[in-house]
Amino acid sequence: MKSFVLSVMLLPMVCMADTPWGEINYKKVNAQAQKEYQVPLRPGTNGINPFWNTYAKKFIYAPAFDFAEQAGAKEYLFCIKDDDGHEWQMKAHSPKADLSPVWAKIPGGTDVTLKVYAVGADGQAQTTPIGERKFLRDYPFCGPYNQAVRPYKEAALKAMLFVHRLKNIQHWKDHQEPNMNYRHNTYACKIMGATIRNECMVAKYFPEERETALQMARNVAAFLKTISQPEGAPLAYFPPTYYKDLIASSRAENQDATMSMEAISMAWGLLDLYDATKDRQYYDWALNIANTYQRLQRADGSFPIKVTISTGQAVNQSNAMLYPLMCYLQRLNKEYGETKYEPMRLKGEKWMHEVAIRRFNMTGQFEDVTVLNLQPYENLTNCTAAPYADYLYSRKESTLQDLRDADDLMRLSEDQFTFWDMKPESNGIPKHTTPCVFEQYRYQMSVDNSACNVAGGFLAKYERTGDQLALAKAIALTNTITIVQNVCTGQIPTTWEQRTNVDAGLSFWLNCTVSSINMLLRMDEAMKGKPAFKFYS
Repeated sequence: MKSFVLSVMLLPMVCMADTPWGEINYKKVNAQAQKEYQVPLRPGTNGINPFWNTYAKKFIYAPAFDFAEQAGAKEYLFCIKDDDGHEWQMKAHSPKADLSPVWAKIPGGTDVTLKVYAVGADGQAQTTPIGERKFLRDYPFCGPYNQAVRPYKEAALKAMLFVHRLKNIQHWKDHQEPNMNYRHNTYACKIMGATIRNECMVAKYFPEERETALQMARNVAAFLKTISQPEGAPLAYFPPTYYKDLIASSRAENQDATMSMEAISMAWGLLDLYDATKDRQYYDWALNIANTYQRLQRADGSFPIKVTISTGQAVNQSNAMLYPLMCYLQRLNKEYGETKYEPMRLKGEKWMHEVAIRRFNMTGQFEDVTVLNLQPYENLTNCTAAPYADYLYSRKESTLQDLRDADDLMRLSEDQFTFWDMKPESNGIPKHTTPCVFEQYRYQMSVDNSACNVAGGFLAKYERTGDQLALAKAIALTNTITIVQNVCTGQIPTTWEQRTNVDAGLSFWLNCTVSSINMLLRMDEAMKGKPAFKFYS
């Protein structure tokens, strides 16, 4: 493959203070969206990445497919049909051509079948297609969508208190071990790290709860220390991804294994706890985790996706997506002046650019979904793409090529996982509350953390470039968080499917709620005190 020639030109940061929100002209941004959707997303014909959409189920951007050319063909006939018999046709000189000539004509929300036929020198199309794909031609962005039902900060505070007051979380007030009635505590790094972060936010925003919240956070940290690896071990200072034989931790593939990026979830909480208490032990622990990452990093800048605890060796050939570590090292540098980890961060960035983004294989890193024997592109996810785009937009040093990469990662996250609208089911109700974002190919479900990933990426793009369409998309997704939130309890459900069983409990992953809280606070800060529940149109 040809290597990228990186531009050394740095784009100026567009500061929110210098960029008034003003009014979003939805007629203008909707037209901009329609135009952008005509441009194919990283087609395999670009000479950079292979075709990445083998497992794709839907498209918002005009797609192109990896259909083989046929000897003797003069051109190719593309026939697209929906279930009602409507048909759209186009011709092209390559079976790998994108569908932009007819894309805008196909209504959003339409399930279609594409068949491509070779056309001979006599102008006649063969009767047997050389390629066929079924997919959803999904709805394009067409705002404005639902208004927020309460100010963003209020929604965030209600969600914080919901977590804080849960019986299984209040257990931490006078215990230094988890209450396993909340079964997701089996994911020690992710859930307990998020518990520390939530309690630190409660301590900040609710002075009357400060001492209780910080004691709870300290007790979580004390427990995690008892199950972390000792000094000198291959994974020194890392807590385990899995705790006890519950849920996915009982799978054989997870025995004596940990996801390599999971320690960041807890390390981030340690920094929050240090900021709140100024207790040096938490800061030193956070730095020791970074030191272990230094030892684990390979010469090319990469990390394995999962390693054995006893040896620190990779369990397979899959690589980790590095946005959690890059963001963590960026925080250590910006907030604490820790520059010694910059070489590690720069090596990681280089690998992400030259390998992960270049190949466009933003594979899933989920501890509750197998990572064994995954084929390239088999489990793409917004959860690796959008947060890394957010990171690239936020870097003052990002080059023009970095920002192009970020744009492509956001387009992937929207194209494959974002649903701006959905057709109703037979009962007249859409299956999911929209706008929403599905998590991954292997778990086709609207998830609040995924909505936060994409909203955050679009907000970062707006803050960097002033793109009003990106802002409109960020607002639309963030507003949905306030809509699905339980108005009485403050709970933000993790999944946003419309439930028919009134007795079914709402889904709840604590780490996802913390993501929603942070996104709501971030949007509140960006709004600079303006009402979150009004449109600027």
